[in-house]
Amino acid sequence: MVWKVDGLREFENQQPNVTLCYHCIHQILESVNHIHQHDIVHRDLKPENLLLASKCKGAAVKLADFGLAIEVQGEQQAWFGFAGTPGYLSPEVLRKDPYGKPVDIWACGVILYILLVGYPPFWDEDQHKLYQQIKAGAYDFPSPEWDTVTPEAKNLINQMLTINPAKRITADQALKHPWVCQRSTVASMMHRQETVECLRKFNARRKLKGAILTTMLVSRNFS
Repeated sequence: MVWKVDGLREFENQQPNVTLCYHCIHQILESVNHIHQHDIVHRDLKPENLLLASKCKGAAVKLADFGLAIEVQGEQQAWFGFAGTPGYLSPEVLRKDPYGKPVDIWACGVILYILLVGYPPFWDEDQHKLYQQIKAGAYDFPSPEWDTVTPEAKNLINQMLTINPAKRITADQALKHPWVCQRSTVASMMHRQETVECLRKFNARRKLKGAILTTMLVSRNFS
């Protein structure tokens, strides 16, 4: 049995710590690595498309909603059309360049960033400005939220959010990154309560945005 639970909302309800972040991203990367080995690109990785096997702590995290997924030939790069969710789109998709498996890794980097501090690396109410941020790779690790996050975690995010897809880390390489595979030797620091509050605000904003979009669609259908 699989619970249809928004990964971020469930994460918000659990005791937040780096170990929980690691558990989530490790399982996400394993799933992404698996589909990439079978030449499948998800194209719409985001917290809403993560499933939990149960509501228990340490439950397995699974990928869902393969409606936008495509099949590629190995490391094939091509223009497969514009697809995905604004805040998780990669620079190459926004530039309408050829793309492939690296778009999923970019989305994983955005998800990891959110899991660690409770807000996304790229954000603007104006979608055009948001896309400009993404294409420029304009994100940082501001204080004080990032003061307690290890350099290894930041390094992994940097490698996932590399603008050039050819230089972006792969799922297999990410699973071998020190922050992922050497948890016993990489220092873990507890999340500050502010991270949880940021996550709650981010979730509330996503819920409001979803409600607004639903209202717009309903109005359009009945107008």
